[in-house]
Amino acid sequence: MFWTVALLSAPLLFLATAFFYPLATFLYRSVDNAEISGSLEATGKAIATWDRMSGIPGEEVFRALVYDLSEAHENGRQALLARYLNYRVNGFRTLIMAAADAAPDLIARGTSYQSNLIELDPRWAERRYWLAIAREIGPVTSFYFMTAADLQIKDDGSIGRKSDEDALYVAIFGRTLLISITVTLLCLVIAYPIAFLVASSPPKTANRMMLFVVLPFWSSLLIRSTAWVILLQEKGPLNDLLLTFGLVNEPVSIAYTRSAVFIAMVDILLPFMTLPIYSNMKGIPTHYMKAAISLGATPFQAFRRVYFPLSLPGVAAGCLLVFVLALGYYITPDLVGGRSDQMISWFVAQYTNKVVNWGLAAALGTTLFILTLLIYLVFAWQVGVSRIRLE
Repeated sequence: MFWTVALLSAPLLFLATAFFYPLATFLYRSVDNAEISGSLEATGKAIATWDRMSGIPGEEVFRALVYDLSEAHENGRQALLARYLNYRVNGFRTLIMAAADAAPDLIARGTSYQSNLIELDPRWAERRYWLAIAREIGPVTSFYFMTAADLQIKDDGSIGRKSDEDALYVAIFGRTLLISITVTLLCLVIAYPIAFLVASSPPKTANRMMLFVVLPFWSSLLIRSTAWVILLQEKGPLNDLLLTFGLVNEPVSIAYTRSAVFIAMVDILLPFMTLPIYSNMKGIPTHYMKAAISLGATPFQAFRRVYFPLSLPGVAAGCLLVFVLALGYYITPDLVGGRSDQMISWFVAQYTNKVVNWGLAAALGTTLFILTLLIYLVFAWQVGVSRIRLE
């Protein structure tokens, strides 16, 4: 009995440990504030009674900060604290590092911590640094999600949009959606006639044509993306071919442009659109079209009013699959696109691997996840409504 239960629960356990737990951890990182709150515990208690509208905090808060910074200096956490506070207010890094280095000496003096800190760096007399500490002293924070939405908390506590010079991520999310929708539509336009041709061909011919559809799966994504970089360069094979046939007078700059991103992504994602549509078309009885024509419909009318509506479930599945895959692409745009062609996944990868700002990476990834989920729910609802109308 025990082994039966263990074997039946093994897939659920594997799913929980390999998918749900990492996903939950990633989502929590978008609001986790342990780097700041864990290093400023005494400061958090002292600053809770500070009237934020009455200037800078008093001596008690300065004293608590010095002791927290001294402990952070002993434990080697001052660099991490300085980096995360610098995300909130530019300039906090040098402020914290200098104060942490001087904290043991300030404690040994035992004199006014407020005056000594301000003498060390006059910026400690500015309210904006203390306001940032007061806002970010809790165990969770909304800072990363607000940054992902190009929002900020002003000194008076209100929430407003960042300036056009500082705003970044809303435009990148819009670019990601635009590229994904365009790639999906291009794949649909190309894949539908291919799937129709394969589905309507004799089995032997269809099998040979299907081989060319799945052939791209035999090579890796990186190899195919790199191949397009070579093909689309000014001195690449494509330009040589165009110049040979006299179609252009000089090499065309295609690589590292938005057009190159569309070409490469459509090439890579085209099978994911073709296969669902083909699978659906294979299930449509051929005599439906013949019956419609025998009743007086033209071939085009029979296709438009009989065959095409029956193929829409495959179209819907292919569009959803390609769109969701396109949303998460970053290797292909990174290789064949320019700086203005990078999608949100590229920034998630950069903040995870290079900048090591996991909070912002998690917030951007979570926002993309929520956006994808909302699009899927709207899509599923629309498909359900359309199915009810057809029935």
